[in-house]
Amino acid sequence: MEKSSQTAAKRKTVVISEADQYLFAQGTHYDIYKKLGAHLSEEDGVEGVFFAVWAPNAAAVHVIGEFNGWDENSHSMNKLGPGGIYSLFVPGVEENCMYKFLITTHTGQKLYKADPFANYAEMRPGTASKVADLNGFVWEDEKWLAKRDKADIQKEPIAIYECHIGSWMKHPDGTPDGFYNYRQFADRLVAYLKEMKYTHVELMGIAEHPFDGSWGYQVTGYYAPTARYGTPKDFMYLVNRLHKINVGVILDWVPAHFATDAHGLGCFDGQCIFEHPDPRLGEHPEWGTKIFNYGKTEVKNFLIANVLFWLREFHVDGIRVDAVASMLYLDYGKKDGQWCPNKFGGNKNLEAIEFFKHMNSVVRGTYPGFLTIAEESTAWPQVTSSIGSDGLGFTFKWNMGWMHDFCEYMKLDPYFRKDNHYAMTFAMSYNESENYILPLSHDEVVHLKCSMVNKMPGYHTDKYANLRVGYTYMFGHAGKKLLFMGQDFGQEREWSEARELDWFLLEEPLNSGLKAYVGELLALYRKYPCLYTFDNSWKGFEWLNADDAERSTYSFYRKSATGRNNLLFVLNMTPMLWENYKVGVPAKRKYKLVLNSDDKCFGGNGCTIPAVLEAKKSPANYKDYSITFDLAPYMAAVFVF
Repeated sequence: MEKSSQTAAKRKTVVISEADQYLFAQGTHYDIYKKLGAHLSEEDGVEGVFFAVWAPNAAAVHVIGEFNGWDENSHSMNKLGPGGIYSLFVPGVEENCMYKFLITTHTGQKLYKADPFANYAEMRPGTASKVADLNGFVWEDEKWLAKRDKADIQKEPIAIYECHIGSWMKHPDGTPDGFYNYRQFADRLVAYLKEMKYTHVELMGIAEHPFDGSWGYQVTGYYAPTARYGTPKDFMYLVNRLHKINVGVILDWVPAHFATDAHGLGCFDGQCIFEHPDPRLGEHPEWGTKIFNYGKTEVKNFLIANVLFWLREFHVDGIRVDAVASMLYLDYGKKDGQWCPNKFGGNKNLEAIEFFKHMNSVVRGTYPGFLTIAEESTAWPQVTSSIGSDGLGFTFKWNMGWMHDFCEYMKLDPYFRKDNHYAMTFAMSYNESENYILPLSHDEVVHLKCSMVNKMPGYHTDKYANLRVGYTYMFGHAGKKLLFMGQDFGQEREWSEARELDWFLLEEPLNSGLKAYVGELLALYRKYPCLYTFDNSWKGFEWLNADDAERSTYSFYRKSATGRNNLLFVLNMTPMLWENYKVGVPAKRKYKLVLNSDDKCFGGNGCTIPAVLEAKKSPANYKDYSITFDLAPYMAAVFVF
């Protein structure tokens, strides 16, 4: 809910002081978004809007918009000082008024630019900014925020649902886009997440972007929730609703590059002020985008303040930083002659490294419960580290190596899995090096890579059985979890941003069974602390049999801090029935079955296992005790002890 404009508090006067200008020039004005942009203000008892923009190389700047009939001469802005900030108070301008900055360069060229700090934008294909008031929303998530800030996130369950709002579900109203408003989407998503028991949602494409096909990874409005789904306060409603059901909100954040659209950040005032002026450092030839100049103080300020903006103004709980490797390596995706070495002659981007350290120290140092997650695809050391150390300082890193090994192994015909057995055990050999999230993201189900279920080998039923056992391995493995939407019920087509998920598949037993099974995995994951308390330590994981390549089986257990309620996982990656399968176990205890992927309710064949198995004095897998049962084709069995 939010207050109406009639009952809103009296507008404050917005002023940019010399101190504001100094701090921005130093790169340490973390509230700069409250000064630059367009803000409802009052001067000498007159209400209007205070406009401000950074354009250090401009010959002149005007603000144009609906309020002056887009007159290019009527509202000239005032240059405040040597830092290049221009400002102007315009009486009578109200919320939702469209505007742009008209920048005249020293060559006389006129540039019509959207506001880099705008909080709202015209619906694409329009490119104007819109005046927005972020004040007045009544938040109801105090308990969530207090709990978030006190938690030791490394010891908490994190199961992320990666979601693209525009293609999650289409509105049946018949409009060409079929977009749900943030509020409508919230109501539907909340019901789904309550049922499935995810802990967090990661939202793609929230910052304003012109092209749907970029999925939001080529941004023009870093400070504006996209108008595709409603207003900024509509987005606040979504976050508030999710927090009320104890679900955290993570945003995809894209500091690696930005869109080249004429109204965007590129060549903003006739010169390169956001991007590096050297095209070898300022352009991604592979992606056709511009690269931020991470050595420039104002640019670093723009980006770090942007993280704090989403955190403070929209109560967002974390960011997943896209394409970190492309920022760390100067030669990423470039051929000889397309990149420039650093001052030591190497390929490391020293400015980007320092930027990440600075960003994480400011954000995580001030808000320790806030998550910063790196999508980093190389073996760069210490991506996740404590603040002030030699590392980059992220909370988590996507384990891209695990993802690659998992997908490549699961795609194999079971006959050949024995030759690639150790692909599934390798990730534990380096698990302690970082704080990992295991991602099966949108990137794995696009560009002819097939959906998750269609990566699997075998007949139709085999594909779903493979996926059930594969997901069990994922949820048992050390590391936090991430699944892209549709993967939890067996979306069979590749994902497309232009259409909704194939929800009709839930009428099929295999799909409804898979959804029920993933729901059970999520419930199990949240119920048993052994699955998340020691994710980055061997304290929480032990292989029982990692070497049964000939039969392509795996067994391991997750250890709890108390020694009670440990979970034993036994996985069969073949279509073979292994009768009287013997598993070495760590103690003479009773092992209670809590999950069987072959149950008919999940789409399995119905092979049963005794509800309780008692360990016998019979050595196996270097253990004195063992249990024995029939391990069905593609079966995953989980026991608590």
